[in-house]
Amino acid sequence: MTAPITPTTATAAVRRRITVRGTVQGVGFRPHVHRLAAGLGLTGFVGNTAHGVFIEVEGAAADVERFCGRLAGDAPPLATVTAVAVEEVPATGTDPGFAIRATERSAPGRTLLPPDTATCADCLRELADPADRRHRHPFITCTHCGPRFTIATGMPYDRAVTTMAAFPMCPECAREYEAPADRRFHAQPVACPDCGPRLRLVPAAGSGVRAVRDADALSQARELLAAGRILAVKGIGGYHLACDASAAHAVGTLRTRKARGDKPFAVMCADLAEAERIAEVGPAERAALTSPRRPIVLLRPQRGVRLAPGVCPGSPHLGVMLPYTPVHTLLLGLPGDPPGPRVLVMTSGNRSGEPIVTDDDEALTRLFGLADAWLAHDRPIASPCDDSLLRVRADGTEQVLRRSRGYAPRPLRLPVPVRPALAVGGDLKNALCVGEGDLAWFGPHIGDMGDLATLEAAAAAERHLHRLTGVRPELVAADRHPGYHSSAWARRRNAQLPSPEPVFVQHHHAHIASVMAQAGLDGTTPVIGVAFDGTGYGDDGTVWGGEVLVADYTGYRRLAHLAPAPLPGGDAGVANPCRTALARLWAAGLPWDPDLPSVAACSTEELRLLGRQLPSGVGCATTSSMGRLFDAVSSLAGVCHRAGYEAQAALELEAQACLAWDLDTAAYPFGDRFDPAPALRAIITDLRRGTPVPVIAARFHRGVAHAVAAVCSRVRRDTGLDTVALTGGVFANALLESVSAELLRDDGFTVLLHGEVPPNDGGLALGQLVVAAHGRSGHEGLGTVSYETE
Repeated sequence: MTAPITPTTATAAVRRRITVRGTVQGVGFRPHVHRLAAGLGLTGFVGNTAHGVFIEVEGAAADVERFCGRLAGDAPPLATVTAVAVEEVPATGTDPGFAIRATERSAPGRTLLPPDTATCADCLRELADPADRRHRHPFITCTHCGPRFTIATGMPYDRAVTTMAAFPMCPECAREYEAPADRRFHAQPVACPDCGPRLRLVPAAGSGVRAVRDADALSQARELLAAGRILAVKGIGGYHLACDASAAHAVGTLRTRKARGDKPFAVMCADLAEAERIAEVGPAERAALTSPRRPIVLLRPQRGVRLAPGVCPGSPHLGVMLPYTPVHTLLLGLPGDPPGPRVLVMTSGNRSGEPIVTDDDEALTRLFGLADAWLAHDRPIASPCDDSLLRVRADGTEQVLRRSRGYAPRPLRLPVPVRPALAVGGDLKNALCVGEGDLAWFGPHIGDMGDLATLEAAAAAERHLHRLTGVRPELVAADRHPGYHSSAWARRRNAQLPSPEPVFVQHHHAHIASVMAQAGLDGTTPVIGVAFDGTGYGDDGTVWGGEVLVADYTGYRRLAHLAPAPLPGGDAGVANPCRTALARLWAAGLPWDPDLPSVAACSTEELRLLGRQLPSGVGCATTSSMGRLFDAVSSLAGVCHRAGYEAQAALELEAQACLAWDLDTAAYPFGDRFDPAPALRAIITDLRRGTPVPVIAARFHRGVAHAVAAVCSRVRRDTGLDTVALTGGVFANALLESVSAELLRDDGFTVLLHGEVPPNDGGLALGQLVVAAHGRSGHEGLGTVSYETE
């Protein structure tokens, strides 16, 4: 807020000391202040501090008043002003003009750094202009675009604390950097062909590719892609593996080399017109694709689209993004370039299950055997940052599914204060979160915490968050699962703090708290939380995942859940939806008739083993997981019997449901205690009637949504609560989320949905953070659960 100013006469010289907080470093805010002050004939200075931007301005009272009024309103496009503090101080009359002062580094405090931002329109015009000195420069940038988070090594943000410090500016770049009227005035990543960074193409042994640099590296990279070769491309936040998305052989080779199974690839289109050629792009999708964040956006493929069938087999969506760096733009070609691929597969540069590669030497070893050549550059990456992923709902709102590049480290405003803390999330789709006061910062997407490399990446991500936010954790929050790698890491990290133990938060409680915090709820009134996912450690030692909880930030009560069933093989059984289907049939008392697709998909030995295993419970985990029910129905309907990646069976079932969504409105019934047995019987009946699989899939989706609405209605009768939070990875399913929300709203509920915070485990850390901040005791009104340290 702006402090009240004592009225003065319009002609008297006045001086004001101003502190501006928010995302005001690395966005051209000091140049904006300089231009504004100089234009009004004011004197004084502006500088960066650890608190934000610090200004003293002096001149005629009316002009100073105009300056203060325009300071935030006319701010640069990437700036976000959260607070302006103004203090009247005595005029000095000693400033010769208005100056930008050197950055102060000693004062304590915190400011906010913007995320990495896609190349702006002005830079793109210069990139394509043969008369411009940065024509075809792969690292063109200005104060309105380019890397920030991934090059920053400390705060306050200045070139000396970025990975650009190793590149001295040439005289011309230095002139632009010092010129207040220039678009590159104090743009820390400023560069040109004379001062670097530089591109190089590194061939794989035996590939027949020549090692070249600069423009030759780009032209040869384009030739390789056109010839169907696989290229490792270093971007802002790490390496991608790229190939021509229309070349079936190239896509198949990449899929085989990366051992990716049938998991869909994302593609990068040369421009919006190319994206519209291959996918359905509405106004909201267009806005998301072209936003400065440049995420991957899930779109419906156009009928008859000519991409290789191996790009996204079995998926209802195609992940599409547009170029966000000059290297990408040049790789896809400027007007007049020789013909080349206009749509590229762009998948994370790693082996499946490993973190994204950022270091050049490491790329040559970890991506060995995957790439035919490496298109590298010599600007180091301070922090890995994978591509963000989102989908757009029918109402135009966005649901972020992976929050990373373009978002990190943008803070989230919390509805409740938190003590300095680190939340480590879970073992899948891991992303860390730190918080203090009313702000929380997510780090970038890390991935699945299954090996040493990912744990090291998490530790590095925490160090980077500390450097940029200044948060010094007093406690650590983690998932209650005793076997999670993330929870073990939390114990080791917590050993360095005064707190005796981490705060362990139940998985689904954290999911619900996450969507509550994003929605701005202060937690004084509980909500009905519907948390559907694949797995979460339950209080009774079983695997939860189809939960209806009444919850606030201090505790929860489990009021309903999907009827449990055995999961043969525990987590290993997730790869075999046909076995999960047989377990569900056994739990429902339904026979394994040989005409059922899931029975036919199992070998004789599997049937014999399951026949002994399920009644005895040996080697089985008990689960109420909604994710596993989707897997089971996918196999029962004959869609997917063996899963090569997480949620494959559910994703392919959703794809089938999309085909019949507007053709059928029936819904399979569930029992009173959230029992899926009636739905399973109805599916078997429809299979034997010859009902098309897409219709069966659509009826199942609607059946789950109706069951959600029914159980929430019963909970409202018992509790009087009328706000429902839909959360967990299963609600990344667009059909299930949309119908559930529609039915609940029609019944008078207020419905909370995820937006910028993912519904899956990528958003888990935010919930852990706010739950841990609410202490160690349960909520008396909720009854059963307290968060004592373990």
